Amino acid sequence: MLRTLFTIGVMAILGLFVMKLVFGILGGVFVIFFGLAYLAFKIVLIGAVAYVVIAIVSPRSAKRLRDRFSGAPTTY
Repeated sequence: MLRTLFTIGVMAILGLFVMKLVFGILGGVFVIFFGLAYLAFKIVLIGAVAYVVIAIVSPRSAKRLRDRFSGAPTTY
């Protein structure tokens, strides 16, 4: 019975050590990832607003942009 309690205690301490190690080392990676994701979201949002403005002001230019970036095969 004491051996079981001791084993559970050792496993809990090892688990806490591993969690501290993982989140200590990978914490910076998570911060960088979420920072880049936030930056990418802002860039997409600015691009979407610019596209809507272009679509309202000049629909033909918006169609050319849509054709250029849609991924559809081009014919020469």
